[in-house]
Amino acid sequence: MIKNQVVALRPDDQFYPQGLPNYFGENAPSAVFALGNIEILKARTIAIFCSIKCPGDLILKTYDLTRNFRDHEITVIGGFHSPMERECLSLLLRGKQPVIICPARSIQGMRITPEWKSAIAEDRLLLLSHFEEHLRRPTAALAETRNQLVATIASVIFVAHAAVGSKTEQFCIDALARGKPLITLQDAHNAHLIGLGVGTIQPDNISQYWASIWHDIL
Repeated sequence: MIKNQVVALRPDDQFYPQGLPNYFGENAPSAVFALGNIEILKARTIAIFCSIKCPGDLILKTYDLTRNFRDHEITVIGGFHSPMERECLSLLLRGKQPVIICPARSIQGMRITPEWKSAIAEDRLLLLSHFEEHLRRPTAALAETRNQLVATIASVIFVAHAAVGSKTEQFCIDALARGKPLITLQDAHNAHLIGLGVGTIQPDNISQYWASIWHDIL
């Protein structure tokens, strides 16, 4: 384990995400770059996604659910770009569970915040990116392929909210088409997601869900 420098994980490496060729096809990255505890990649993970704008009642429910992820020490992965996603990351970093952050840019030469450095030192944070060193500025296009990386690695995807017609909604449609388990909060604002076939969860039943999902998957 190398915590303090970026390492390249190639297809013959045990930690290289084996699902990438299925998601990216011929464009599967020749290397994925990691900084932190790469052992975290062995864990079952839940991804967090949310549109830029999130209804107020869903914000409160998402806070509660994220706290339960934290308290049950469930490994969480995400790009943590939208305001709601960033709030979730802040909550998660106050706990003890592992977190995987996937920026929409190269992590080589990236400024690491003191909070992230502390979590890396505690072996519970991993920065992961499949972007080469020259791609140091996040763009919408990079964010879309980053989301594919997250979806590949995640065992389950939690979508707090996806606005109708948004890129997040399209991401959900694509992930469902690939057979990826998706869940959202039971709420009128998420009726369109539920109509697509996204499952539902409540903040207080994460333990029961987390136990049952592996029975369904395995």
